[in-house]
Amino acid sequence: MQGLITIDEDSTDESYGHDPYKRPMEALLDYGVALLDKPPGPTSHEVVAWVRRMLGVKKAGHSGTLDPLVTGLLPIGLGEGTKALSLLLLGPKEYYTIARIHNPMNETKLKKVLSEFTGEIYQRPPQRSSVKRATRTRTIYDLDLIEQSGNLILLRVLCQAGTYVRKLIYDMGEVLGSGATMVELRRTRVSDLTEEDGLVRLHDLLDGVHGWKEEGKEDKIRQLVKPIEFATSSIKATVMRDSAVDAICHGAQLAVPGILQISPDIVGGGTVCMYTLKGELVAIGEALMSTEEIVGASKGLAFMTKRVIMKAGTYPELWRSKKLSSIDNLKEQP
Repeated sequence: MQGLITIDEDSTDESYGHDPYKRPMEALLDYGVALLDKPPGPTSHEVVAWVRRMLGVKKAGHSGTLDPLVTGLLPIGLGEGTKALSLLLLGPKEYYTIARIHNPMNETKLKKVLSEFTGEIYQRPPQRSSVKRATRTRTIYDLDLIEQSGNLILLRVLCQAGTYVRKLIYDMGEVLGSGATMVELRRTRVSDLTEEDGLVRLHDLLDGVHGWKEEGKEDKIRQLVKPIEFATSSIKATVMRDSAVDAICHGAQLAVPGILQISPDIVGGGTVCMYTLKGELVAIGEALMSTEEIVGASKGLAFMTKRVIMKAGTYPELWRSKKLSSIDNLKEQP
């Protein structure tokens, strides 16, 4: 959350909540994310089940299935953090793939076909996919030829979420006229999360869990499990007063008087992450007003709460006491 516009100032009560990077271990594992480096072999579902058992958490989930033989970045949300994984679908995904062209192909013709598959394409999911096999459009942002060795080519693919790279290679082969088959695939980016953020291998995670549970050392596990806010930091944001937090946790909408800071380029209808002054993710919302409208207003609903992340009761129920106080004042009026 950088470059926010300050609308008003207020303090936060340190008796409630935690700085995301200073949460107790129990809270970290309830609002965490592990950027797993999936190995070849197991399904994404199996990997999530192993992580859940290793960490001893009741709930875990992944963002974007990788086929058993595919490797690379598999973000795994823990506890309440699983609710925020849908935000990662808003950004692109990056893959590196090795493909085999069935007949010799010169680089000029190959690059011409690559350019034809850059931009908006039509794609029908393969037969073994878990989604309905209806033709749909997907956007290929970049399709770069990195290296060619005989009939083997190494490609970098930056694409919209939901793109099937194996099908992309197959369709390219049809246009080339020779046919093409995907040999290997590795995912290196999901939205703004990349390999450079430090991927977690399963055996490293197991070592970290052993150090924490058997020796009481938290350092390694804290390096491997990040707060869920790490995965949402690139989404437009708003920061609210402590007094508004529990109301939002109960599904209320965030009004202008409860806002302290906002991103400078929010537009109506856009997705926004709603935070506390400590930087904790409270909920995912939809903007009902733009930044300019919010700055110029003194009242009105600014954000509609779409998905609550923080557990109710984490902050005090100040909204209930205010509501009851207003009712009592009305009763006392003659």
